[in-house]
Amino acid sequence: MERRLILAIVLSLLVLLSWSAFLARYYPELGSPKPKVLKEIEIIPLEDIPAENLFNYTQDKFDLVFEESKAIIKEAKFKDYQSYGFALNSGLLLARPDWIFQKKEATSHKIEFVFQGQPYQITKRFIFHNYKYNIELEIDITNLSSQILALEIPLTLGKVNLKSSPGSFQEIVIANQERPLRLGLRKDLKIERIKYLAWRERYFCIIVEPESPGYSGFIKKLSPSESEFGLVSSQFNLNPGESKKEKFHIYLGPQELKIISSYNDDWTQMVYFGMFDFISRILLQLLTFCNNLVHNWGLAIIMLSLLVYFMLFPLSLKQLASIKQMQALQPQIEEIRQLYKDNPQRQNKEIMELYRRNRINPLAGCLPLVLQLPIFFALYQVLMRSVVLKGANFLWVKDLTEPDRLFVFTQSLPLLGKEINLLPLLMVITMFLHQRFSLSTNTSREQQRIMSIIFPILFGFIFYRMPAGLVLYWFINSLLMLFQQIMVNKIK
Repeated sequence: MERRLILAIVLSLLVLLSWSAFLARYYPELGSPKPKVLKEIEIIPLEDIPAENLFNYTQDKFDLVFEESKAIIKEAKFKDYQSYGFALNSGLLLARPDWIFQKKEATSHKIEFVFQGQPYQITKRFIFHNYKYNIELEIDITNLSSQILALEIPLTLGKVNLKSSPGSFQEIVIANQERPLRLGLRKDLKIERIKYLAWRERYFCIIVEPESPGYSGFIKKLSPSESEFGLVSSQFNLNPGESKKEKFHIYLGPQELKIISSYNDDWTQMVYFGMFDFISRILLQLLTFCNNLVHNWGLAIIMLSLLVYFMLFPLSLKQLASIKQMQALQPQIEEIRQLYKDNPQRQNKEIMELYRRNRINPLAGCLPLVLQLPIFFALYQVLMRSVVLKGANFLWVKDLTEPDRLFVFTQSLPLLGKEINLLPLLMVITMFLHQRFSLSTNTSREQQRIMSIIFPILFGFIFYRMPAGLVLYWFINSLLMLFQQIMVNKIK
């Protein structure tokens, strides 16, 4: 019974991790209600043209690359994060193929672009705040004609080529009056009456919130491999000589809850760590607290592992007591198996009755492992999504969000690939020793083989290319369990 349950847990772990990788690769629209497609968006796609008029603009927090003729942000590089590049491609685009903007003014806190041609004049004004990640975008439209113009303001947030980065994480978040919708990029959509629209990749994001009501969010496929997304105003009339100003509040920076909440607490709903989001947020706060004490994220993960271990320690003691009791009953269990070897149903019934008479819960031995699973998956999502851990080193590990890569070779090795990841191998050895110490002489050879060899190897296979921070957490946990088992074995 116990062996089958543990194997079921391991298989569940493998399936869930594989499913998580599948989600990150293909950006499915899970966890959100499916929005209703209202109509195709009346926006003319902008043809790619040579970017001959790019220029750099520097702020304290980021360097931006602008394209003057389109008045757009092509890319942002964040100085506090190893100049990590976030490619927007057509960031904050307001244009049609015949609109050519010119840079009118550029200061330390403002850039202004102007398009003038019949029947209107358009000014795009980017206002920056040094030492901050927020931007204000102002759009002024003036009717230069003698006719009433019926207009709408389509503002494209960005453009993504799905074929150029098929394995990267990309998600659109559209917040309406109910709750944020988390969407993929493979369908044409239009969602009315939105509060804000965000685009996030693994570590960074851009959030745009219009100051005026009545905006809709859209996703539009330009080709089978390319999509653009943004927001569009409701249609309005502009009389001859009349001007209209629209303002947008923008966040362009890391997906750090503390930073985002300092600008707008509602925007933190955009950050999502998956199924165990609530636990992930708590773990991130605990890790941040520990890191502030020891000033190393690897040591912070070790402290987290110690904390979880001591929290589950009472259950671990019950687990060990249950294992000891079941080992003591092993001879009687073997007798029942031999007696009813041709009747599996009667065999299981008699074994469960034996457990009942001796007040043993066969599932108690797996309870600590079951309780560890939500913490494990929550930590996995923290390591995959939290930029504060990107580039964090520990001992030989250069980046806790990647495999530890003690050695990297030019040629692939059997099973291991081109890299030797030491932490998973240490974890396998520790789990092997723990299983050997925890098995009694009464345990069947079949169970010894499964528990002491197959079980650690299967875990090693699952963990081998996992983030080093996750493997470090599980390795410390396995080490603590091994130490606990040795101490228990010494007690007569």
